[in-house]
Amino acid sequence: MKKYHKIEDVQVDEKRIILKVDGKKYVFELSKVSGRLAAATLAQRLHFEVSASGYGIHWPEIDEDLSIDGLLGVVHTTPMQKATV
Repeated sequence: MKKYHKIEDVQVDEKRIILKVDGKKYVFELSKVSGRLAAATLAQRLHFEVSASGYGIHWPEIDEDLSIDGLLGVVHTTPMQKATV
């Protein structure tokens, strides 16, 4: 399994999600990253699952998923494939 990120810590409060990813701390306002999370109860926000690959975080009670790449603005590029003639 490809490891995308090392998600070391996830904290969620009434207004923010605080992540420690790949050794760096990030703070995001819930209202700016997810309307569903912003509208959820604190209990629903605290019930999340981190993907084993480090790809993202899932909140099953509100059916919300956030990718770490999306939060951090990471864009992966693939090598250009040679065209076959």
